[in-house]
Amino acid sequence: MTSSLLLASTEASERFADFETPSWVWLAFVGFISLLLLLDVLVLHRNAHVITFKEAAIESAVWIALGVSFTFVILAWQGGQASGEYLAGYLVEKSLSVDNVFVWAVILTFFRVPPMYRFRVLFWGIFGALVLRAIFIFAGVALIERFEWVLYIFGAFLIYTGIKIARHDEAEVHPEDGLALKLVRRFVPTTDEYDGQKLFTRVNAKRVATPLFTVLVMVEATDVVFAVDSIPAILAITQNEFIVFSSNAFAILGLRSLYFVLADMAGRFRYLNTGLGFIMGFVGLKMLLVGEPVEYHFPTFLSLGVIAFILTVSIVASLRADKRDPEDIEEVVEEAVEQEHTEDQRPQG
Repeated sequence: MTSSLLLASTEASERFADFETPSWVWLAFVGFISLLLLLDVLVLHRNAHVITFKEAAIESAVWIALGVSFTFVILAWQGGQASGEYLAGYLVEKSLSVDNVFVWAVILTFFRVPPMYRFRVLFWGIFGALVLRAIFIFAGVALIERFEWVLYIFGAFLIYTGIKIARHDEAEVHPEDGLALKLVRRFVPTTDEYDGQKLFTRVNAKRVATPLFTVLVMVEATDVVFAVDSIPAILAITQNEFIVFSSNAFAILGLRSLYFVLADMAGRFRYLNTGLGFIMGFVGLKMLLVGEPVEYHFPTFLSLGVIAFILTVSIVASLRADKRDPEDIEEVVEEAVEQEHTEDQRPQG
């Protein structure tokens, strides 16, 4: 039994970048991410204001530049194999995160969160997502190291999910039916009135949660759901904890500004889900092929090329289609929400 586990570990090392990450590197990276978050919330967005498209676009470009540039850090530290796995993982996580953005749009519109307060609630949502993703990542890697057959379950699940996404068979988002919302309303005293950017306030000398707290819980709950798809996807590309976490962290950090970009743009990426479906299917196939009897491992840069090609084709096709038939994402969200509300109804916090 011991010899078979050692053999499996050796084979995994040959398939993926394998290196030990010193504690000081983990501390330095977490410290760097923490510094970026503090700079973002305490300096750039200290005062609540409506995020403009120009501001969001500049911030998105900066976050993407940081994420891509970290590839060169990995390259200088651990070489081409590790840096290729990081970049491929970053692209997958960044592309899958677009679905998070759309769900956020539904939640924020459903609760009629004032535009000037949306950044702050999404900031705390991102912070919580980083913690949750770290838990999922270390649990997933530990499972694979202990039970290699879990790869086949992940692979089959990703192919199934990819087919659903490509066929647009995903379940519609109905915030009012969510378990998280029902639990908050049942166990947490709430008010339906906002109090600036506060998550909690006082009403008649009693401490209660504002609607922003409910929105935050909903955002965290949706990230757990999306992590079920995204973490197995990146584990098909790399199984090194540091690469998985760092690519996830940089992909997630830019989601707030990406939301404000997409919220002000037309829904120009209508074929992106189809592309994501193919990507999920591809990485699922990678997982199924790494074990017996096939034991084939796609070269990292071939995987990176396939992922980049699918994303490029889906985005270009979407932009061309939008020129013929424009569709506004805010109008789509508003129509979906208004089906659940009348003009004089508001969700109870």
